[in-house]
Amino acid sequence: MDVLEYYLHTAPSIQTTLDIFKGEWTSKFPSKYGAIESGTVPLFGDNRIAWSMEQLGGVKGKTVLELGSLEGAHTSMFESWGAASIVAIEAHSRAYLRSLIVKEVLGLQRARFLYGDCIEYLTNNPEPVDICCASGLLYHMTNPVKLLWLISRICNGVAIWTHYYDRNIINRNPALKERFPSSEEVEYEGFKHTLYRQNYASELQSEKFIGGQQRYTQWMSRQAILDCLEYLGFGDIKINFEIPEHPHGPSFSLTAVKKKNRVTPTRPSLQSGENNGRAVMATEMPKPSQRQAQTRIDELTEQLQQTKDRVRAMESSKFWKLRAQWFKVKSLLGLPTD
Repeated sequence: MDVLEYYLHTAPSIQTTLDIFKGEWTSKFPSKYGAIESGTVPLFGDNRIAWSMEQLGGVKGKTVLELGSLEGAHTSMFESWGAASIVAIEAHSRAYLRSLIVKEVLGLQRARFLYGDCIEYLTNNPEPVDICCASGLLYHMTNPVKLLWLISRICNGVAIWTHYYDRNIINRNPALKERFPSSEEVEYEGFKHTLYRQNYASELQSEKFIGGQQRYTQWMSRQAILDCLEYLGFGDIKINFEIPEHPHGPSFSLTAVKKKNRVTPTRPSLQSGENNGRAVMATEMPKPSQRQAQTRIDELTEQLQQTKDRVRAMESSKFWKLRAQWFKVKSLLGLPTD
């Protein structure tokens, strides 16, 4: 390819900007921008997100963390509803670059797009937020409970849209059945559950692939997802937009709110499966992260040094007072003060 082909010789326009990634767009641009050629999925007016935010009391004046932001369509919705700030994380490099185009074209002011792995981001103890949105992400994880556990540490409300595993539904669809070769019983942070391996297979050869970062993913059952959220301290779980016969696997939207005075468990035991009923919360306090522990150690070290300094100052002051009295008494007695 001649390097000069990277240059544009026409006036700037939204269409020519979008055409940098021509044929790669997933999101269909809002109609107010005219007959724009982009993607086909109407994510800029996603009813699932509108419903989710309504259940969580809206986003006006709130901080939002969006995991797996794709092209920023949902991000733009959060800003239009008055969110105080939005941090959007995307690991797919070209989707991330497309989201920067969306930010510029729509003139987003309170959204910050970050390129990277959301698990690594959450592991590094980010600032707490009011709402965490993970739409189209959970079923792309190899350890979905780890994602939910990390989310539970930093937010009060969560909104999720995801596929889930249902053996009867999956087995009725030959195309889906062959994608799930095995399952395994696992445990993460005390939560026992079943994971169902799903292989991407030929999807990985498509330039439009926007799935997970491995060649496979692990799905949870519907009940296990709900049990896990309750185990992690969430309540008031609401469900909508459930499509059991979705062509890519059963799916639903849900919202949940962190219960007051409940903490994210770390060590208790709890069995969860597809039909094991409600989870039981643990009473054990979570262990601090290494970063939090080091911060506390630094604070205590500084306080200890300040205390030592004060003691030394007091001792020094007492010494000089005694020394002055010593000189005074010697002088009164006519004794040498050398």
